[in-house]
Amino acid sequence: MEQSENLLTRINQQYGKLSKGQKRLAAYITDNYDKAVFLTAAKLGSEVGVSESTTVRFAAQLGYQGFPEFHRALEELVINKLNSIQRMEVTYGRVPQAEILDKVLQADIDKIKLTMEHLDHEIFDQAVETILQAKTIYIIGIRSCAPLAHFLSFYLNLVVDDVRLIQTNSASEIFEQMIRINEKDVIIGISFPRYSMHTLKAMEFANNRNAKVITLTDSIHSPMNLYSSCNLIARSDMASIVDSLVAPLSVINALVVALCMKKQQEVVDTLESMEKIWDEYKVYSNDEINSIDDSVKLSFAGLGEDDV
Repeated sequence: MEQSENLLTRINQQYGKLSKGQKRLAAYITDNYDKAVFLTAAKLGSEVGVSESTTVRFAAQLGYQGFPEFHRALEELVINKLNSIQRMEVTYGRVPQAEILDKVLQADIDKIKLTMEHLDHEIFDQAVETILQAKTIYIIGIRSCAPLAHFLSFYLNLVVDDVRLIQTNSASEIFEQMIRINEKDVIIGISFPRYSMHTLKAMEFANNRNAKVITLTDSIHSPMNLYSSCNLIARSDMASIVDSLVAPLSVINALVVALCMKKQQEVVDTLESMEKIWDEYKVYSNDEINSIDDSVKLSFAGLGEDDV
C-alpha cells in the first residue's frame, strides 16, 4: 500500500492508541489535510494546541521514521485527493516564479527515483519475455498517454515483426482494430490518472480473448491492473495541468533497450537495412545517416563482438 493511502489508514488503525493531543492532530489532519501540508511540525502543533514534540511523536506512532517521512505521505494524500487546479496551487502556488524550473525538474527526478525503488524487476523481465513471445503486439494509450504509446510503437517496430498501435478515441473502432486478438498476442495498455475507460475496456476485451495483458500505470491500485498479471508501475503524480510522464518514458526506454539486448543481431540488421533504404531514396543527408549510424554503435557500446 502506498504512503498516501497508508496515512489515513494508519490514523484509523492507531486512533485508539493515541493520546488526547495526538487525537486532536489526527482529527485536524483528516479534516484539513490541504492546510496541514503547508505546516511544519511546530506550526502544526501550534495550530492544534499541542507541542512540537507531540507532533513528532504522533508521526512516530503512525509508523513513520520521522516528521519528514510523515509529511511526504501527507503531500501524496493531498495530491491524490485534490482536483488538478487545486493540486497545482498546493504544489506550486507558493513557489517563486524563478524557482519553477528547478522545482519541476527536481520533482521529475524524484519520480524516477521512486519508480526505481518500487518497480518489480521480475515483473519487468516478465514483460520483456511476454513481448518477445507474442505473435502480435497491440499498444494503446489515449489522450496524454498517446505520445508514450507512439514512442513505444515506433521502437518496437525495430525489434519485433507485428506491432499495432491502436489510434482512435472511439470505443467501437478500438474493438474493430483488435478484432483478431487472441491467446498468441499481447496488449500493452498505458494509462495514468485520470484513467481512460477506453483503455480499460480494450484490456478487458483482450483478456476475455485470452491475450496477454501488460499495463504501464502509476499504482498497484490502478483500475488498469484489473485484467493484467504484468503491471509496470511508474510514478506520474500529476501536480499541475500537465502530466509528468518522465518516469513512464524512462520505463519504456528500459523496456526497449532490454528487448534490443535480447535481439541484438536482428536489430542491427534492421537498422543497417534501413540505412541502405534511406541512402537509396535520399531520405536523409549523408551527415544524418552517419549520425544515425553513430547512434546505433553507441547503443551497443561496451558489448563484445560475441554479444553482437
